[in-house]
Amino acid sequence: MRSYFYGFLEQSNSSAMARFVSLLLMMLIMSNVVAVILASDSVIYNDLQLAFDNFELFSIIVFSLEYITRVWVCVENPKYRQPVTGRLKYMISPMAIVDLVAVLPFYLGIFFNLDTRFLRVLRLFRIFKLSRHFSAMSVLLTVIKNEIATLVSAIFIMLVLIVLASAGMFMVERDAQPAAFGTIPRAMWWATITLSTVGYGDVIPVTVSGKILGVLITILGVGMAALPAGIIASGFTREVNKRRETYRSMVQDALTDGVLDDAESNVLKNYSLDMGISDEEAMRLLKQERNAITARNPAPAPGCCPYCGSVNAKVA
Repeated sequence: MRSYFYGFLEQSNSSAMARFVSLLLMMLIMSNVVAVILASDSVIYNDLQLAFDNFELFSIIVFSLEYITRVWVCVENPKYRQPVTGRLKYMISPMAIVDLVAVLPFYLGIFFNLDTRFLRVLRLFRIFKLSRHFSAMSVLLTVIKNEIATLVSAIFIMLVLIVLASAGMFMVERDAQPAAFGTIPRAMWWATITLSTVGYGDVIPVTVSGKILGVLITILGVGMAALPAGIIASGFTREVNKRRETYRSMVQDALTDGVLDDAESNVLKNYSLDMGISDEEAMRLLKQERNAITARNPAPAPGCCPYCGSVNAKVA
């Protein structure tokens, strides 16, 4: 039974029923996000308070049962095979934490006297549960995890530049605009929005030296703001290519004997769905590998031995 439920929850492409369950969970998650957004309007919430509360209770029951079931079946995964330590290890995994955060606001509201509006906003974290069902989000999370050290370095450089820019504007603008640049912390507002290329325009330098420094900081900010985006974009490309190469290796292994049976086809199809590889891309890679095998092992000419290729050999 545990293996049966594991297939439903953790192998969403293993069967038609598993895909149906995954679709229902996705619809429930998106409905929760829409409900939180609508409930932020007090007029709408007051008119439909009972419907919102009943839907929240229903969602909490489903998400709580899902979380408990996932913790129960996780030992079917070789990574969490140990009954106790394996489940504890699973419970601190990123996706398990996301599942816990999805239901935590409700239980916090029961045991602690918290602002209900604050709890409603916390329910928006349920949107991260979609990363289980959308490969694009899983790729993005993997990229951020792989590039976290580089991203931290880029953010640290940005913070250093903010401090230096704030100090520079403090030096040249403090007498002209003491309210905006009278201290370095005050100048940090302008430095932050300028280096991030947002530029609200509520605070601007008025002195000649301040404007010159502002131009230099603005130009520097264009490059610095693009740095984290470039890191994520390059990491995204590497991750997608890595998944394609893994799929290509799986295709090569499946075609070792020259035959792609139903079991191997299902494994390849499930992997391509989980990794976000489109059907067209999967078919293209499969066709390429088949052509490569044909090129390496061409069919014997008519009248030749299929084993040695000799024309004079007697073919049994």
